[in-house]
Amino acid sequence: MKNYNLITISLLALGLTACGAQNTNQSQTVQTSKTTAPGAPGSDPFWSYAGKTGIGTSYEQYQNGHYTSDAPTGVVSKVWFSIAKGMITETMFGLIHQAQIKDMQFVVTGKDFTVSEADDLDVTIDYLYKDEQGRPLSLAYKIVSKDKQGRFTLEKHVFTDPDGQSLFVRSVFNTDLKDVKAYVVVNPYIDNNGLDDFAKTTEQGLVAWQGDNYLTLQANTEFGAKTVGFTGVSDGLDELKKSQALNTSYSNTGEQSGNVSLLAELGNIESNTTFDLVLSFAHNEQQSAEQGAQTLAKGYQSVLDNYNGKGTAFGWQDYLQSLTPINKMTGQTADNGKLLYTSAMVLKAQEDKTHAGALIASLSNPWGETVSAKTGSTGYKAVWVRDFYQVAMAFMALGDTATAKIAFEYLEKVQVNSKTPGNNGDTGWFLQKTHVDGELEWVGVQLDQTAMPIMLAWKLHQANVLSDAELKDWYARMLKPAADFLVEGGLAKILWNDTQITPPATQQERWEEQSGYSPSTTAAIVAGLVTASDIAALSGDDKNAQRYLATAKKYNNDIESQMFTTEGNLKGENSDGEYFIRIGQDTDAKSDTKINANNGREGFNKKQILDGGFLELVRYGVRGANDESIVKTLPEYDDETLEDNLQVKYSFSFDDGSGTFTGYRRYGNDGYGEDEVTGTNYAEGGSNTPGQRGRVWPFFTGERGHYEIAAANANNALDDAKQAQIKNSYVKGLEQFANEGMMLPEQVWDGVGVNKAGYTLGEGTNSATPLAWTHAEYIKLVRSLSDKQVWDHYPVVKKALK
Repeated sequence: MKNYNLITISLLALGLTACGAQNTNQSQTVQTSKTTAPGAPGSDPFWSYAGKTGIGTSYEQYQNGHYTSDAPTGVVSKVWFSIAKGMITETMFGLIHQAQIKDMQFVVTGKDFTVSEADDLDVTIDYLYKDEQGRPLSLAYKIVSKDKQGRFTLEKHVFTDPDGQSLFVRSVFNTDLKDVKAYVVVNPYIDNNGLDDFAKTTEQGLVAWQGDNYLTLQANTEFGAKTVGFTGVSDGLDELKKSQALNTSYSNTGEQSGNVSLLAELGNIESNTTFDLVLSFAHNEQQSAEQGAQTLAKGYQSVLDNYNGKGTAFGWQDYLQSLTPINKMTGQTADNGKLLYTSAMVLKAQEDKTHAGALIASLSNPWGETVSAKTGSTGYKAVWVRDFYQVAMAFMALGDTATAKIAFEYLEKVQVNSKTPGNNGDTGWFLQKTHVDGELEWVGVQLDQTAMPIMLAWKLHQANVLSDAELKDWYARMLKPAADFLVEGGLAKILWNDTQITPPATQQERWEEQSGYSPSTTAAIVAGLVTASDIAALSGDDKNAQRYLATAKKYNNDIESQMFTTEGNLKGENSDGEYFIRIGQDTDAKSDTKINANNGREGFNKKQILDGGFLELVRYGVRGANDESIVKTLPEYDDETLEDNLQVKYSFSFDDGSGTFTGYRRYGNDGYGEDEVTGTNYAEGGSNTPGQRGRVWPFFTGERGHYEIAAANANNALDDAKQAQIKNSYVKGLEQFANEGMMLPEQVWDGVGVNKAGYTLGEGTNSATPLAWTHAEYIKLVRSLSDKQVWDHYPVVKKALK
């Protein structure tokens, strides 16, 4: 008990008698200070809403391929934050997936009301630092929340200290009422879970910890009443809601850990009442408090200017200025570059700073508020090589070759080799999903993820980012084992997985749910082997160069017989029975075999399931845009007369009334989404349901836009009018899918089924926002349109397969 400072503090010493007297709406409120909060472990913990309207962290520069305090940006800040529904939500410290809080919210009390940010407020979000055209120049936010009854407004400014381990939050309150107070509440989830935390009050503020991870809440003014407790039981929030006062306070949470909460009184508010707060992090209590004190001492403007990159400081503005192609690319956007600038920063912000080059899928936990946080979960804050490839190619498109190269070099960490923990099988393939430090999480074999590192290496070499010598070195270390696996396959024997892989059949395709022969996976395999052949030849390995190319040609020759059916059974106005299927588990595209059940949905005849994977054949150069099998599939892919469960394409209207644009689901019979019968979240309660429905994914609008560029080039028709048409449909469509904070989602509401959450058509759902892949696809589409050719096309593939 000696660590808890268990001293019974008198009311006079705490100043609570005075605080109670100031609360004139409470007749002589008596506040009782107690030692240990009851109610451990508190309510069950869940993650926060995944539809983020903002994310942020400081910009840091590399030095010798690493993040280091010796770089011009100085101390490396390892703090990330997110914003959802106007609230500060999961905030990370250390590794990018290590959440330290679930949320931080402000509470306002008056004579007869208590309103928290979690209540229904009118919220707007904007950027604090923009250029004259309204383009964001940093990931610093201004969030304005208005009480629906007009009793108060709250404006928050949110950013991190680029030279420390603190989140800076300025809160500005406005009210015309008398005797109104503001409070702040923080729900710690130290070290990425919500049940193992302790908390206490100190002279500096409030502290929460688990093991050697500490969080301190401090302000630029002294807190009034302050308390810690167990969420939902003794956290003080219920008292505020019932009596508009904090009647009982606790100085610690005792010896039992749990879901703890921190609550502090900021003070009385009136017009333009401002409080500056910091959440600071460290691996011991003293350093955590010192981090916050140092940030507060520097002051709001200094910290913000350094974050932005004003004056001599290196910040987000400097990063954007380093992206040479971005000015030209802006001309091919429909919003004058606003989403382009945002997307560049969002992708850079989703890189870990301990393991440079580790690019995650999203700074969110999909459907978070119904996903248990009793144990640690990375959610999408993890590495998938496929998403990783898309983002690395987007960095190349932006001219950020340094990040693209360091990301490529990182990939060695997630390739299976003889030293991979638990591996008793063959090597060369890349792990399905890992933590940024390489820790294994999911271990399915996805052959596109084994091909894409080879493709990325070839692109880096073509751009003179990798020298001949570097490419030869990486061929021996990483690329040859990958190419060999694409030719020979092998036994995947690691953790639960004990499967013989025989390419081009993959254990999982790009949606991680089915095995077999997939157009999108095969497109990557063929492109990977052709580029591997080119790299092998450069490396003097002529034997394997010939072997890789011969295998690529064999796989290529079988694509239509394995994956293009001429006896389809879709019943739509535009179906003639000839189209690419999503995937098949046998080698006869005409057969009536079923694919596996997934995500609560029963398995269907493979010929009933469409997806856009066939377009990847064109993107990578495996097929031409005018090839018969491609052209014949487009009518089915675009058919909006198919029954909803099998329909893939949906049309949406622009808010400005300028017309419609297209969106696409992953595939027919997709179950990765909200339940269309009950309206509940995906797998809410921990189990799949048969009514689950995968919605429209915006990045497919980008994929289709890329096809339109390829088709126009194939027909010598990419003139100014066609460019404008693509910009004002596919580019503008992706911009329309962005939310108010310009975050692009994984999925948007398609209008089918029960809408329990009240989404508007085309609005991002609670799946995962921002999705790095969506932002990457937008960037690549804009670059492709600017260059008048598909950015991640591989001419060497087309040439080799002739």
